[in-house]
Amino acid sequence: MTHDVIIIGSGAAGLTAALALAEKLKVLVLAKGELTGGSTAWAQGGIAAVLDAGDTFENHIRDTMVAGAGLNRLETVEFVIERAPHAIDRLVELGVPFNSEGEHLHLTREGGHSHRRIVHVADATGWAVQEALLKAANANPNITMLPHQACIDLITGKHEERYSGSGRVWGVYALNEKTGKVEAHTARATILATGGAGRVYQFSTAPRGATGDGIAMAWRAGARVGNMEMMQFHPTCLYNLEVKNFLITEAVRGEGGRLINPRTGHRYMLDYDGRAELAPRDIVARANDAEIKRDGLDFVHLDISHQPPEFVREHFPNIYEKLLGLGIDMTTQPIPVVPAQHYTCGGIVIDLTGRTDLPGLYAAGECTESGLHGANRLASNSLLECFVFGEAAAADILARWDSFDAPPPIRQWDASRVTDSDEEVIIKQNWTEIRRFMWNYVGIVRTTKRLERAAHRISMMYGEVEDYYGHFRVSTDLIELRNLLQCADLIVRSALARHESRGLHFTLDYPKMLAVAKDTVLVP
Repeated sequence: MTHDVIIIGSGAAGLTAALALAEKLKVLVLAKGELTGGSTAWAQGGIAAVLDAGDTFENHIRDTMVAGAGLNRLETVEFVIERAPHAIDRLVELGVPFNSEGEHLHLTREGGHSHRRIVHVADATGWAVQEALLKAANANPNITMLPHQACIDLITGKHEERYSGSGRVWGVYALNEKTGKVEAHTARATILATGGAGRVYQFSTAPRGATGDGIAMAWRAGARVGNMEMMQFHPTCLYNLEVKNFLITEAVRGEGGRLINPRTGHRYMLDYDGRAELAPRDIVARANDAEIKRDGLDFVHLDISHQPPEFVREHFPNIYEKLLGLGIDMTTQPIPVVPAQHYTCGGIVIDLTGRTDLPGLYAAGECTESGLHGANRLASNSLLECFVFGEAAAADILARWDSFDAPPPIRQWDASRVTDSDEEVIIKQNWTEIRRFMWNYVGIVRTTKRLERAAHRISMMYGEVEDYYGHFRVSTDLIELRNLLQCADLIVRSALARHESRGLHFTLDYPKMLAVAKDTVLVP
């Protein structure tokens, strides 16, 4: 199946690129699972942009650089933040119903921000954005969207009928989950917008499909990845044994929420940082982790009950209703919370146009290392990055379209030498094992010994997974397991290579931050 451009991923980055490209080109959007299954729909907080009269681009840039512990690339930070107001205007045009106060958008504040600059739709911004983008994409005749397509590997020169060995990307092999067949989708340009690798960890706020597919595929095709050790752990995930991975948005702390040790009743954040609950996420997550481990707690408390009940219900209606259904009234009771993996700050190395190392391959959103986040993502800069780089990639493709060659004949997927699996328990066992040892050994606080133990387990599992992959027909679970293992390896190798503690990477063996910030870039 040949198209002008293929976009892998149907979230904010992918659909933003699709809408921009569809003005002139035919676009195919592939989604693993449902079209709404990515991380965009899960985003509660909002989108950071300088819209207040007392705020400036310089303030937002400085806040981003401070949160990123100096590992950000300044040109990228400037590029994204200066385009934020335009991104908001575009979303308003698409019908996103942002909260407003009179004639102005309502702006909230989150950890690490020096000003109120977060536009939002109550506490369900991501869902509203996803809905608006999907509505616009469905109405565009130049956009075809195919759900339930589990992408396996990028198509490159080695898959041409006349083997060229080039790194040129021509599309992707994808498992059609409805038919069970693997299909080759080809195009002149391909954009990866596949999200992060959160599910490599046992506890994560990421959706089920966040298995690092785009990062793993790009790496296997020959693209560099950078700063994979920078995994963000959100400080406040609901602690509930029945409801897993429910995020309590950063904005609860932004609107006055306090972190309390449930054993002592002590509000402890000032013991760790002068910004208290408004410190960046890495600092708050480590503080929560330290309190839990020191006192043998299962959780800490996030308390906003001192605010008027109507204020809480108005600002956090979805969280309020969800917690009320679990027997917690956040207007009168504290919320039990724990840290959980939340965001992949590293990924496929791209430039300001979204280009990767491989001709014909672009990337945007959480699967990338653009230089925006550095060693720690500032709250509500994530959706912003998706919009800016989705448009940037589309603009570069349109500007260079005449230089893109048509795809050559490609070899079809050969399943003639494989059989149906008779040992699917191996997939479940390895999936569970990866997530558990990554949480225990490569979590919020690390040591060289723990990282080496994780590396040893990864090396043992590689042979088993590749043997399984080589002998049995692919399934979505097998594709995801292969990608999870690849991403776990990249995270551990990157963490072992960084001999300092910076931002999200905190190791007891190298507790100080080095004077010069350097990216951890891995080359295939």
